[in-house]
Parts: sequence; C-alpha cells; structure tokens
Amino acid sequence: MGSLEGRVAIITGAGRGIGREHALYFAAEGAKIVVNDLGGTNDGSGADITPAQQVVEEIRDLGGEAVVNGDNVASWEGAQRMINQAVETFGDLDILVNNAGILRDRVLVNMTEEEWDAVIAVHLKGHFAPSRWAAAYWREQAKAGVDKPRNIVHTSSTSGLFANPGQSNYGAAKTGIATFSQIIAKELTRYNVKSNTIAPGARTRLTLATPGLEDIMKPKVNAFDPWDPANISPLVAYLATSDCAFNGETFLVQGGSVTMVESWARGAHVERDSKWTVSELADALAPHARP
Repeated sequence: MGSLEGRVAIITGAGRGIGREHALYFAAEGAKIVVNDLGGTNDGSGADITPAQQVVEEIRDLGGEAVVNGDNVASWEGAQRMINQAVETFGDLDILVNNAGILRDRVLVNMTEEEWDAVIAVHLKGHFAPSRWAAAYWREQAKAGVDKPRNIVHTSSTSGLFANPGQSNYGAAKTGIATFSQIIAKELTRYNVKSNTIAPGARTRLTLATPGLEDIMKPKVNAFDPWDPANISPLVAYLATSDCAFNGETFLVQGGSVTMVESWARGAHVERDSKWTVSELADALAPHARP
C-alpha cells in the first residue's frame, strides 16, 4: 500500500516539470489526482490543456485515478472550481500542492508594472486562492465532525530565500510564500491541517531559461542525476502524508539533499535607556555592518 493510498490531491502546474513528477509519484503512492495546469509558456502567456491531459492519461495507463483541471490558480473563481472539482469527482480533498509558477526576470530599473504584477499574481495569489478555498472546505468538514489529517505543500525558491539579483518579482513572491505557509500553519492547525514549504533545485523549463544553468544541470552519463525533477517528489509526498511530523517548516531539496531552513531570527543588538542620536547609532552599529 502506498504512503498516500486513497487520499485525494490537487497538484497545480502539474502538466510539466516538477509538477508532472509530483502527479506521477503521488499516483504511484495511491493518491487520486486533480492535475491542474493552465498550459501557458514560461512567462505565463497562452493556454494549452494538452500537457495536463497527457499526465492524466499516463496516470490512468498505470492504473491510477486522475482528472484534468485547466483553471488559472490566480483566479478566485477558478481556485474555487478546482477545490469543488476534487470533492465532486473523488468525494473529498486531503492534499493541496501549490506548484504552478512563471518567470518574468528583469533587473529592477527595467522591470515593468505588468512583469511585476503577473509574477506576483501567479505565485503569491496563486498560492493564496487555492489554499483559501481548500481551508474553507476543511473548516466546514471539521465543523461537521470530520476530523482527519489534511496537508498543504507550497513551493518557494532559493531565489527568494537567498535573494537572487534579477528576480525581485519572483523572489519577493517566493519569500512571501514561505511566510504565508508559516502563518496558515498556525491558523489551520485547529482543523488538523499541516502547511509546509519546499524550495526545490531541479532542471525545469523555468530553470533552464536562466543563463548558465543549462550547462550546470546537464545530466551525466551512467550517474545519479542530482538535477532530475523526480528527486523532489518524495519529500513532497512525505509532507503530504497523514502522519507528517512537520508543520510550518521550509525545506531545501535538490538531488538527494534535504535541508531545513531556519526562519527569520534576531541578530546583532544594541540598546540604551535613552534616545539615540544618529552619530551614536552609527558608532554602535558599525561593528555589526556586513562586509
């Protein structure tokens, strides 16, 4: 019996890349899958349901259960339809994996309002909207006396957590996602919901669009491929199990490496019992300035 046997999962952005691997892995572990994918290009333009349909067919060919959803994750109504489809098709919803994303890389002085808004919408609102409707459903279930474990797994990025130049829109959204996960982990625990986040390192359409990464991520012959997106899915599956031990945590995952990320923490400290002057603060803080 698989670790997700009988559980119902929505996986967003599951037509290609990491999301596709999640869907196939979850199905192999016994989950029933709503395969969501708008089917756009790297920058979010266009729509094509074909990739999601192909993943559903792969799952069905392997004996699993899956359906296609082509809603935009950043759409309030679309996110609600996604949750409703899972419940109407499979009778429940146990897991939400927020994975969908786009890129519009640009340094700040050249970034347009549309490039900012599009990335923030797909990543940040695209995590919020499905999570909100899933949480509303789980609250109703809890109030009706259905007390069972539920799980949300979000997708952040090292670009956000460790501040990659040229991606202020993407990085701000990805850091926001990690904090969003921590907050709702505290809010939803009363409904037996756990919320965790991954920051994956893998070869995908988005990462290969970054100059220089294609050579770094090129697979080696007859060797373990640390950039294979399939390496990410076991951790996501664990975080989606009913007995997952973590809540509100963020994990870096790449190849066979999994690292827990420490959240914001207090650092250097200066204090006095009276109001500071600018020159006094300059002197007191100078030893703590980063090189």
